[in-house]
Amino acid sequence: MKRGKRYLEAAKLVDRANLYDVAEAITLIKKTAVAKFDETVELHIRTGCDGRHADQQIRGAVVLPHGTGKTVRILVFAKGAKVDEALAAGADHVGGEELIPKIQNDGWLDFDVVVATPDMMGVVGRLGKVLGPKGLMPNPKAGTVTMDVTKAIEDIKAGKVEYRLDKTNIVHVPLGKASFGEDQLKDNFQAIIDAVIKAKPSAVKGAYLKSVIITTTMGPGIRLNVAKLMA
Repeated sequence: MKRGKRYLEAAKLVDRANLYDVAEAITLIKKTAVAKFDETVELHIRTGCDGRHADQQIRGAVVLPHGTGKTVRILVFAKGAKVDEALAAGADHVGGEELIPKIQNDGWLDFDVVVATPDMMGVVGRLGKVLGPKGLMPNPKAGTVTMDVTKAIEDIKAGKVEYRLDKTNIVHVPLGKASFGEDQLKDNFQAIIDAVIKAKPSAVKGAYLKSVIITTTMGPGIRLNVAKLMA
């Protein structure tokens, strides 16, 4: 893969053989963010889980102390009084059955998170093939299937992020923006790493966190010292 000049210059700042402390890595990540836009800082955690087994799944959500720096568009599936509640709480789109063809047939996906009341999951379930692969399916563990739509919306707007294993047993989570202060990124990092460590399935044998890498949208990866994170 051919890399651009900016990336190559940024990569020179990172010692690939080194395992960095969190503070060092975050200082460095600010220096490697050289794109012309405000890059997202991302966390990639390779786990020792085997996601093929139900008892080794990781899935949950955490509210980042300083948010994600991104404006999140929320779609709520609700009916009755919950429609007005969702709109009052700041949902961007609210609806029910009528949204199915719009999403299924027209490819409408102008939202980043989907929240649903439990009584709407029969309707939402019909969108599984569309929403599932995109990681948009509401889930009780992530707090996105709930009757308390106000709290769900407020948490998401405040910077709630979901973490889950992908098919290669890696967790990918946004930490914030490159424009954030170092302390803000450290606080957000700690919130996520604490949540993921706490979520360790008891069935996992051997090393739980195999590697932890911080990167920006366009920058090189910086490997962290996992032993220190688990201490």
